[in-house]
Amino acid sequence: MTVSEDGVLCPYRLVLEHVTSRWGVLVLIELLDRPYRFSELRRAIGRWGGRGVSEKMLTQTLQTLERDGLVHRDAKPVIPPRVDYSLTDLGREAAEQVRALSQWTRTRMDDVEKARRVYDETRAAS
Repeated sequence: MTVSEDGVLCPYRLVLEHVTSRWGVLVLIELLDRPYRFSELRRAIGRWGGRGVSEKMLTQTLQTLERDGLVHRDAKPVIPPRVDYSLTDLGREAAEQVRALSQWTRTRMDDVEKARRVYDETRAAS
């Protein structure tokens, strides 16, 4: 757990780390649209690009977000087993904030790339 300068535990920092983690962000954004089964969610996250999320990492991320009260796991007693994941009210609130940040990033990406070029050119010149 994260500790502040005065030695006090900072549990909010840990939750922030969970919400803003590499896979936590994508899980929350995807679950805003609708509930998903595990394999559907894994495929949906893979559409964001990159290598996608492993089964192990997605399981860990979902368990962490469930423990924090952001994700609800609904296991139905049928054969074959069916498990659906959805956002709780708390999770929906967090996911809306994360999606807003994601949209801001897309909107402002040109400005970020310009700032990076200026920075790199300045560093290369010195």
